Amino acid sequence: MALFALPTSPDLRRDRPALPGDAAWWAFCAATALALGAFSSLGPHRVWGTAAALGYTAAAVLAARGRSPRTAGAVAVTGAVLLPLLVLLAVDRAQLEVDVVARSAGLLLSEGTPYLERPTVPEDFNPYLPGMAAFGIPEAVAGPGPLTDPRLWMGAAFLGAFALALPAGARREAPRWLAACPLVALPLAVGGVDLPVAGLMCLGLARAGQGRAGRAGLALGVAAALKWTAWPAVPVALALLATAGGGDGRRGSRAALRCGLVALLTAAALVLPAALRDPGAFRTHVVDFPLGLTGAVSSAASPLPGHLLATQLPGGRTLALLLLGVSALLLAVSLLVRPPATGAAAAARLALGLLLAIAFMPATRFGYLVHPLILAAWALARQPPAHPLRIRERVRDLVREPVRRRKQASR
Repeated sequence: MALFALPTSPDLRRDRPALPGDAAWWAFCAATALALGAFSSLGPHRVWGTAAALGYTAAAVLAARGRSPRTAGAVAVTGAVLLPLLVLLAVDRAQLEVDVVARSAGLLLSEGTPYLERPTVPEDFNPYLPGMAAFGIPEAVAGPGPLTDPRLWMGAAFLGAFALALPAGARREAPRWLAACPLVALPLAVGGVDLPVAGLMCLGLARAGQGRAGRAGLALGVAAALKWTAWPAVPVALALLATAGGGDGRRGSRAALRCGLVALLTAAALVLPAALRDPGAFRTHVVDFPLGLTGAVSSAASPLPGHLLATQLPGGRTLALLLLGVSALLLAVSLLVRPPATGAAAAARLALGLLLAIAFMPATRFGYLVHPLILAAWALARQPPAHPLRIRERVRDLVREPVRRRKQASR
């Protein structure tokens, strides 16, 4: 009879889709980290791979011995994020993106633009939009140090935005799993500019799903001022708001318009001053370089379809860009034909669109997959319980009805 009692809050949380966290998952993470540490040519990646492999292995052992997922997850986060981060901060080593952000902040404060006028080698290029330089301002003002390192501020912005995008009851499991996942743990430790962008996209979609158009536009506008990859989130949020007016088309249209205006004004306020300071440098850094149209070759060269087409086939770069455009067109058509009705559906649609874009970009890397991963994890954490309350109540009543009849008959 207890099986059919009314579900409590913990019951509802257990009914949510479970994120991986058993011994097999941690063993897979350990193998992934070990492989990266063994084969990577980058020093920070080797440090991360060694430390993370130890942390994941310990988590796998604990999970196999029946310890709670929370304990195993805490050990995994310690080994995959905290330990390598402390080591890399102590020896002042980081991924190239961290140095780029720190240098761009210094240029922004001194020259009014985060872009070098005449970049020559790949390390000179800053392919990010001007807002990204904000994470390097603490170091530019107070000097290099463990507390001013840009990766700390980028990681804090990601975790804060992602937590705010979740319901109050789901702010433990999903962030803990994400922090321990190799695709997220690696950039948290060595530095990654994609994390705050993905976190702000989740926050923008969350506010759009709640009908808070202004706040959604603000979050998405800030994200759009950091990196181009955030821009597809804006039309997805607009489609969500347009259909969330409770049948009132005018109300939905006004909400979408308000969100779009706030996002546009926010992004323009953060991007235009630096872009207009030197339009030529802006285009060279954030348009030509990511598309592979400069003499210097981007280090983003993972063997995904777009890169393989651009490097292995005559005219392959044009074909890759064409496929990229077709992917964007298909996403736009899907928003018009079947707009998302919930924040989770919007996140899933955006994740699919970004996955196609990452696959077909000529200059791409596996690390960009963190965008669809975070969006998918957020959508999963937002899913309603698998067993609705009313169904469990009906089952309970059906079971209790014969008992009531027997009691009445005995009287």
